Amino acid sequence: MGPTAAGKTDLAVELVQNHPLDIISVDSALVYRGLEIGAAKPGPEVLRRAPHRLIDLCAPTEAYSAADFCRDAAAAMEQSRAAGRVPLLVGGTGLYFRSLQRGLSALPEADPDVRSRLEAEAAEQGWGALHERLQRLDPAAGARIHRNDPQRIQRALEVIEISGRGLSEQQGRRRPSLPFRVLKFALCPADRSVLHERIARRFGAMVEAGLLAEVAALMRIPGVHADLPAMRAVGYRQAWQHLSGELAAAEWKERGIFATRQLAKRQITWTRSEHDAFWRDPGVASARADIARLIAGFCGWSG
Repeated sequence: MGPTAAGKTDLAVELVQNHPLDIISVDSALVYRGLEIGAAKPGPEVLRRAPHRLIDLCAPTEAYSAADFCRDAAAAMEQSRAAGRVPLLVGGTGLYFRSLQRGLSALPEADPDVRSRLEAEAAEQGWGALHERLQRLDPAAGARIHRNDPQRIQRALEVIEISGRGLSEQQGRRRPSLPFRVLKFALCPADRSVLHERIARRFGAMVEAGLLAEVAALMRIPGVHADLPAMRAVGYRQAWQHLSGELAAAEWKERGIFATRQLAKRQITWTRSEHDAFWRDPGVASARADIARLIAGFCGWSG
């Protein structure tokens, strides 16, 4: 785990070459088909040498939740274990890591009909009115969820309609946590300026590789719009704003780099809460060998 552009994928691919490990992606952008350049999705050659599970699972018009990830990751991990191998989870989406390890609230599944009706009511009355309804029906959730957060307002009201009970009441009940022992590594340069330089260099490479053309192609897909989770991903949002005429050519690139740095900052903050993680600096020559040694000891491998 760790911030974007820290070198997690490179290390994972190297480890897979030498150990019986299966890479399982923990990245909320890599699940979407069509998000290639801006999501830093591994290319065909990398995937040939080190296959990644849980990438290209759904269309950019579809939603993919933490619950979906937990279901798919658990299945992939069991398949890996059944084959006599060890799952290696790699990515920067903290919510996915935490939900998988600690379990999720036992909330009802989404109901398309209820969601559609709530969206229609919001279009007529405004999300502020629906937030007021939520405050009446579930005061705790209404106080926690901001009135300008339509996705969470909709989900909270949906849960109430399906189950007859408030979101806050049900979130304390959790599904079983992960039935695996876990060894955690946090990969992050000790010098933040090094990470910032890597982010700027990688974003520049994405632009050169055709990020704008990729986003333009996504914009032409029926049903794709700027408010979809896939299109709110860092880099895609700024490219969309530029192609829509909201941001100038130089401005969208600077905003993309800044947004990526902010994402990395949030990821580092989250990772610090994982007190049992081993922190390693990818710029230190001995880091890779040290991680491989710790994994071998954890798994009981000799040599």
